[in-house]
Amino acid sequence: MTMSKVINFAAGPAKLPPTVLAKAQAELLDYEGCGMSVMELSHRGKEFTKIIKDAEADIRELMAIPDNYSILFLQGGATTNFAALPLNLAGPEDTVDYMITGSWSKKAAEEATKYVKNVNKVLPKPANGFTEIPDKSEWSLSPDAKYVYYCDNETVHGVEFSTVPETNGVPLIADMSSNFLSRPVDVTKFAVIYGGAQKNIGPAGMTIVIIRNDLLGNAQAITPTMLDYSVMAKNGSMYNTPPCFAIYMAGLVFRYLIDNGGLAAYSKKSDAKSGALYRAIDGSDGFYRAPVEEKSRSRMNIPFRLSKEELEPVFLEEAAKKGMVQLKGHRSVGGIRASIYNAITEEEVSTLIDFMDEFKTTHA
Repeated sequence: MTMSKVINFAAGPAKLPPTVLAKAQAELLDYEGCGMSVMELSHRGKEFTKIIKDAEADIRELMAIPDNYSILFLQGGATTNFAALPLNLAGPEDTVDYMITGSWSKKAAEEATKYVKNVNKVLPKPANGFTEIPDKSEWSLSPDAKYVYYCDNETVHGVEFSTVPETNGVPLIADMSSNFLSRPVDVTKFAVIYGGAQKNIGPAGMTIVIIRNDLLGNAQAITPTMLDYSVMAKNGSMYNTPPCFAIYMAGLVFRYLIDNGGLAAYSKKSDAKSGALYRAIDGSDGFYRAPVEEKSRSRMNIPFRLSKEELEPVFLEEAAKKGMVQLKGHRSVGGIRASIYNAITEEEVSTLIDFMDEFKTTHA
């Protein structure tokens, strides 16, 4: 197998493990001798039935998901669930709490206002942009909220929760799109965990929803059938044709992670990679600057600026010449952003750090 020498630091769709891609390539034309491509399999056939059942079993093993939770493999992206969550878990006159720590939680709260009357913003308005998670003493949780919503890792601003928020018994919903499977999680602390697949799990086109079963069956009357979690749970994610190829790819990634030490091993790798990159930024005598407060820094998405912002396009151009791509910050904030999901190796992060040192020496 010939692989590109490019190091893909994209925020998503992101790099996939090369061995996973190689297996998919081998099965693309003829899946396990059945005479059909994996992309041609009927979602009702025995081959795909095994694929989806194995994928569910493996993610249950990876995350230690109890039997009283359903796992849904859905189309529509995480953003579709900005609407599905309030429609399934709250009534039009209810109160829901949203912890806004960046672009994605902000958009989720805005969408919720279409379906729920009282959307309470738990955190104070950020004074300097989304650069920190305010202390719990500043939170304004509603005692009667139907749920508390937060984004565990904000991809755009590089802010991540280091602990699970305490909600005093109110059901907790977490958007884990960009740190899914990067560390062990106690699923029992959550009512819902969900996220898009295109960061740590597989190709774009699928969202995984993990929902406690007692929360199913209470969707608002206006809820479209395709957004009703209970309908999807009763039909094993196959009320209609599911995102078959994305489920297949996710299953390969789940098995790959299990075979390579599980989430505890990848948590250590994430800590090592992000720690090394932050040390390089902080130790650059101000040439590079990480805008996020240290205790709120993401392990997955690391934004930084150069002291001379006019050098940032030069940095990106020279990095690309050395095979490091997709380092440009999100269009809403600019700067540089290195996304170092599970498939990015420690060696690749070291390559970036070496380049940063060279660039500083040349341009300081």
